[in-house]
Amino acid sequence: MVSSYGPHFGEERPLVGGHGSGTIFLAGCNLRCIFCQNYEISQLGEGQEVTTEELAAMMVALWRQGCHNLNFVTPAHQAAQILAALPLAIELGMAIPLVYNCSGYEELATLKLLDGIFDIYMPDFKYGDDDVALRLSGVPGYVETAKAALREMHRQVGDLTLDSKGIAVRGVLVRHLVLPEGLAGTRRIMQFIAREISIDTYVNLMDQYHPCYRASEHPPLDRRVTRQEFVEAVAMAQEEGLRRLDGVTLT
Repeated sequence: MVSSYGPHFGEERPLVGGHGSGTIFLAGCNLRCIFCQNYEISQLGEGQEVTTEELAAMMVALWRQGCHNLNFVTPAHQAAQILAALPLAIELGMAIPLVYNCSGYEELATLKLLDGIFDIYMPDFKYGDDDVALRLSGVPGYVETAKAALREMHRQVGDLTLDSKGIAVRGVLVRHLVLPEGLAGTRRIMQFIAREISIDTYVNLMDQYHPCYRASEHPPLDRRVTRQEFVEAVAMAQEEGLRRLDGVTLT
């Protein structure tokens, strides 16, 4: 089920470059976030069923447009379909890095099947507390699941590496959305990444949270993150020793 596809220029700089990230938005998601900004796609299932051949044709079209990578958004529940389509695209010459753009709530068995296939893993690490994850995203055991997933991703591809033009070619890129009143548990997540993954992990701390979907029913999610809250989140990452923060100049 594909919602849309095309060159995307709103991703992280190492993915976008000059020609965009070739993004395929897959319908559905394994989380049920009450504040999801793409809830029409992730939870209402907006999209169109496509054949294996049609999915491969989308990949080839994005490659021919000059995109720097193929970026599969919320791929966990459609990994088998992606793997079925890839050989068809490769036979037509498609040869750019593959990005696994996910929620962080991933099955280890699935990730191990992808070893040697995906070049770049881009997981969200949403929560540092299981109770918050259950309340806001409807999933149990989020923290340990995300930790195990990130360990496996890093084992496969290591820290993010860039080419001479600053374009990502391989590695892990972690996203973390800062939430009001510290609900995301930023400190715990930054500690884990720095101490158990790598201080050279490329981390994008995101300040763009705004109330969507059912967020207005659940204070403090009914407001945006303040500048002070975001500054504090950046300070936490810096204090833990992380030194590759997207768009942040370290002092």
